Amino acid sequence: MKKFILIAFTLLLGTSAFAQQALFGGPSVESPVINPDGTVTFRYQAPKAIKVQLTGDFLPTQHMEYEMNGQKIAFDSPGVADLQERPGGVWEYTTPFVVEPEMYTYTFRVDGNSVVDPNNMFVNRDVASLTSVLLVPKAGARSDLYAIHKVPHGTVSKVWYHSDKAGFDRRLTVYTPAGYEKSKAKYPVLFVLHGIGGDEDAWVTQGRATQILDNLIARGQAKPMIVVFTNGNISEEAAPLENSTGYTRPTMSLPQTMEGSFETAFPEIVKFIESNYRTIGKKQGRAICGLSMGGFHTLYITLNNPDMFNYSGMFSAAIGTGSEQSATGNPEIYKDMDGKLATYFAKKPALLWIGIGKTDFLIQSNNDFRKKLDAAGYPYKYMETDGGHIWRNWRIYFSEFVPLLFK
Repeated sequence: MKKFILIAFTLLLGTSAFAQQALFGGPSVESPVINPDGTVTFRYQAPKAIKVQLTGDFLPTQHMEYEMNGQKIAFDSPGVADLQERPGGVWEYTTPFVVEPEMYTYTFRVDGNSVVDPNNMFVNRDVASLTSVLLVPKAGARSDLYAIHKVPHGTVSKVWYHSDKAGFDRRLTVYTPAGYEKSKAKYPVLFVLHGIGGDEDAWVTQGRATQILDNLIARGQAKPMIVVFTNGNISEEAAPLENSTGYTRPTMSLPQTMEGSFETAFPEIVKFIESNYRTIGKKQGRAICGLSMGGFHTLYITLNNPDMFNYSGMFSAAIGTGSEQSATGNPEIYKDMDGKLATYFAKKPALLWIGIGKTDFLIQSNNDFRKKLDAAGYPYKYMETDGGHIWRNWRIYFSEFVPLLFK
């Protein structure tokens, strides 16, 4: 018995010491630091390192190309800068330019190994990659929407629903606006879809969608609304480590992503939300939008359910990728686009919104789609921005799209 007590005491002491180390023995290096002149300093402590570099989307981009399915795809890759070693093994880099207000991501390369900034607790996951986050807000700048302000905040919930189409329970992230719990009012609903490799957490973390919603609603620039962030991978229950598969590495190579299964199953989500939340429950009170693969899903969910959504937003939509032609699971979803477009516009939707970056590898297919709309005289709103297939653009599109809804 005495031996057991001694072992237990030793374990308790070790645990206590570890906790105290976490509290009081943390790193003393400060990084990143937004300087008064608008430059930013990054530091990384590695006394034995030979070379430390910084890569981030605030640095001058590198133009790169790769081949997929025999087609060359061009894209802009984050730039790279070398850190200089200072006394004490602290490596340092200060941008030689003012970093404009925006939300950026970055990592360090330590002797060729990519690592997040250990002194920055603001970390995002994109598919299976972790990156540190640099948020440079400024009053009046768009990035101010991404910051947390002293305004009424909505509630973010992780909600499970049963999918008959998938055959198991699946998870959604649901935002209810400030005051929802105490109100008896019915609210319009926006459904938001992520890109390939993403999940129901992507828009909340990388997209800063809930901060954008809180701030736009508080400013009176957007209607209070319920917002549903879906998991567009119909073969998945939920985001990594939030499902029953355990330590499964996230991947973009998932089955049933763009072959019609998700589009076919989507009405289940609408029904679940309208059965469990106070919603307006008709076309005039529903909107949908998505990025990349989510823009692809948005288009075909809208066209196959012309009475469901009054507002649709396609952000860098992955149309024209060949998925429509190669779909084997539910090919009817992608057939007769011209006829479905005619039916959709005959019902006079309030808004079809399209946004894409000038250097996005999908811009040609989006331009081809717009030519189809123009030739038929179908109305839509279009926004073209600098940059490519990046979260910076998708946050812009979301913040432009949301204020146009439910007017």
